[in-house]
Amino acid sequence: MNIVLKNVLGCALALCLLALTACNNAATDTDDAVAQHAGSPAIWHVRSAEGHEAWLFGTIHALPDNIRWRSSTLEAALLASGLMVVEIDNLADSAAARRALQDRAYTASLPPLSQRIAATDREPLRAIYSATGLSDRDLAGVEDWAAALMIANARRTNQTDNGVDKALLDGSRPVHGLEGFERQFDRFDRLSPADQAALLSSVISEPDDPEKTELVSAWIKGDMNALESQSNSGFLTVPGLRQALLVDRNHDWATQIDGLIRQDQRPFVAVGAAHMLGPDGLPALLAARGYTVSRLQ
Repeated sequence: MNIVLKNVLGCALALCLLALTACNNAATDTDDAVAQHAGSPAIWHVRSAEGHEAWLFGTIHALPDNIRWRSSTLEAALLASGLMVVEIDNLADSAAARRALQDRAYTASLPPLSQRIAATDREPLRAIYSATGLSDRDLAGVEDWAAALMIANARRTNQTDNGVDKALLDGSRPVHGLEGFERQFDRFDRLSPADQAALLSSVISEPDDPEKTELVSAWIKGDMNALESQSNSGFLTVPGLRQALLVDRNHDWATQIDGLIRQDQRPFVAVGAAHMLGPDGLPALLAARGYTVSRLQ
């Protein structure tokens, strides 16, 4: 699954890891050209008519060790900010994540996963089981949305230790979480059966690590056109999934960010890069609310 799509799943993958982390399959063999590129991932400055400010920064939840992504522009924005805003503010609370998942992810009467998926997905699922050590028994009673997250998590080739958002949580400023454990899992649990099945099928059928170097390169260079082209593929082509997992979340977050700006808390918003893209991205939504939004790098 590509980096942009995994950023949409974002923290939900991290929560699945804690409960049993947007994680990407950006592997450690990223080529030298990417590793040596001076970091300039996209940052936006937001300003109200009253002079209140915010900053928007699209993150990647896992990166190879050798990527240099911090720039002087980023450091200046962090220094000027007063509040760190992330998707989940307490990812280390594994007990809370486990409870939230267990309360939502299981229906005891479900058939085995391999029997309820489409016939065309059965061979790819067998290959995933072989590669990851998962089995129908491990996923017994797990609803399709949660099975999709668990399989995606099992297939990832990197940990969240090098996540950009995690690196920014250095304790130097207060933290505001846009979604708690329960709310994030609720978004998946409320998906229609058809949309859950589409999400699961997309995760099962995705090849491992497609175009990882190109995608990391696009992020590190702030190439939003390249990132946006990737957002129009995979499960985000399913209208219900795109609406629930991207559009609705962005509108909810824009409302929260608007409130923080009005309170003059100077928020630095660090969420998955997919949430910055296109007319439903956070920069566009805040501009539509009357803010002056300018790209810094």
